[in-house]
Amino acid sequence: MATIAIYSLKGGVGKTTLAVNLAWCAATLSARRTLLWDLDPQAASSFLLSDKSPKKPAQDVFSKDVEPDKLIHKTAIERLDLIAADASLRGLDLLFHELDKKKRLQKLLTGLRKSYDRILLDCPPGLTETSDQVMRAADLIVVPVIPSPLSERAYAEVVKHLGGKAEVLPVHSMVDRRRKLHAEALARHPDWPVVPMASVVESMAVRRAPVGSFAGRSAGGQAFAQLWQAVERRLAK
Repeated sequence: MATIAIYSLKGGVGKTTLAVNLAWCAATLSARRTLLWDLDPQAASSFLLSDKSPKKPAQDVFSKDVEPDKLIHKTAIERLDLIAADASLRGLDLLFHELDKKKRLQKLLTGLRKSYDRILLDCPPGLTETSDQVMRAADLIVVPVIPSPLSERAYAEVVKHLGGKAEVLPVHSMVDRRRKLHAEALARHPDWPVVPMASVVESMAVRRAPVGSFAGRSAGGQAFAQLWQAVERRLAK
């Protein structure tokens, strides 16, 4: 099993979009037994993949009130399961602080190894107790970066905070190549994967489905597939 965290210091950079589409790619293109664990109290990934509410408060799994498999439910996508988020996760940082167990998330993920080949974590933004738990647990951290100085600065802060303790894959997201600022950023980092700004990607929220499930041949659908290939190559090293 490999754990892939989709994380950013900033919000609004396409984090959930990456998480949902990469989970679909893992389950569908690679035929992996895949779990998407939504750790963001905004629950955007949960909204896109399911119309079911969590069976118990999402935070309970961390306080040992419920086992992770009790919160798992299947999505409409074959081989893709979900642990949904809810508003209870707003108190997760405080809970982690009170528990004082630095590897609580890592231990929970270890317990799921027999059931899944790939686990993706949709993480809340910010440098928090939750992000520290994620960074200890993940085999690879995918970081969406909008082509702008502020977003690049936020990415540099993440790399500095990690201090080489985890593998990081930066991804240029929400890219409009017609914009000079975006073109310049892509020229500075030509080896970073690119996900374009596209109406087909924006329509995910209306369709409540990953791009690959309804527009796999579009530029957006192909970009997610290529990004997933890059993730798998990195995990294989």
